[in-house]
Amino acid sequence: MEFFIISMLNGLSYGLLLFLLSSGLTLIFSMMGVLNFAHASFYMLGAYVGYTVSRWVGFWPALIIAPLVVGAIGAVFERLCLRRVHKFGHVPELLITFGLSYVILELVQLIWGRIALEFRPPEVLQGPAFTLINHSVNGLSVMWGAAPSEMCAATDAALRIVCSPFPATRGFMMLVALVMLVAVWLLLTRTRIGLVIQSALTHPEAVEALGHNVPRIFMLVFGAGAALAGLAGVIGGSTYLTEPAMAATVGSVIFVVVVVGGMGSLSGAFLASVLIGVIQTFAVAFDFSVATVAQQMGVQLGDAALNNSFVKLTLSQVAPILPYLFLVLILIFRPKGLLGTREG
Repeated sequence: MEFFIISMLNGLSYGLLLFLLSSGLTLIFSMMGVLNFAHASFYMLGAYVGYTVSRWVGFWPALIIAPLVVGAIGAVFERLCLRRVHKFGHVPELLITFGLSYVILELVQLIWGRIALEFRPPEVLQGPAFTLINHSVNGLSVMWGAAPSEMCAATDAALRIVCSPFPATRGFMMLVALVMLVAVWLLLTRTRIGLVIQSALTHPEAVEALGHNVPRIFMLVFGAGAALAGLAGVIGGSTYLTEPAMAATVGSVIFVVVVVGGMGSLSGAFLASVLIGVIQTFAVAFDFSVATVAQQMGVQLGDAALNNSFVKLTLSQVAPILPYLFLVLILIFRPKGLLGTREG
């Protein structure tokens, strides 16, 4: 039971990290109609800026400063570059953001190097948030923090004690993602600013007639989306690994999340992120193949079948392609996404 609970929490934490990333991309697309190919690069930039700032003033100030720096860079890019090609359509926008991703990658490697950096979280987030203790006699219990080693050591051969810690960094990641979901939703649906932002895309002339600067609104929205990616970078970099390849690791997955959830749908991005995170985590955890399943069911396979590479292929080996298979199914049976309103 503790294996299922820990695996589910790990899947949720990874899914919520994907949501932190995809929420900024969804915000930019839903408000501006721009599919930002450099979004994962802003995530990487947030991790590196957060690492540098944390060495100067600590992790908690870096959690605020790094997203603001990345958001400012995103706003400047929109003002000086993206705005100039916006009138030419989506293809120039894709090309210029695609080029920006390579520029950021080269600058990161030039400034911080090509090797991974040790971005350590603060002491309060080091270690487990809680420990699940599965006792063969007393059943399942929860202890906050780390369980004593003597508690996890069975003194009797008949006893079975399994201690499963859940990292505090992942719990913090889940908390921040949920807070950001509520904050962005309230901003867009319950405030005058959100109404102006949403109206600027569909009725820009009317918004300008009311005295609002639509180009400035677009610049702020793009900067806010980049800042959300920078925030995810600080948390993800300190939880997993800060390296130049981190953008490529999640870059394609967040586009899968946005398309599966529905282009421009924040709630759809949340649902798709959680589904993909849980599916991938359990796929890695359950390392089964067709051969092992057949053996457990008592089915005898011939030598030719056992030597077949497809039969020996385990679920953990195909886990990286599961989001893309999910994307294919969504595009075939529901092109507008799980909760989307516009086609592809």
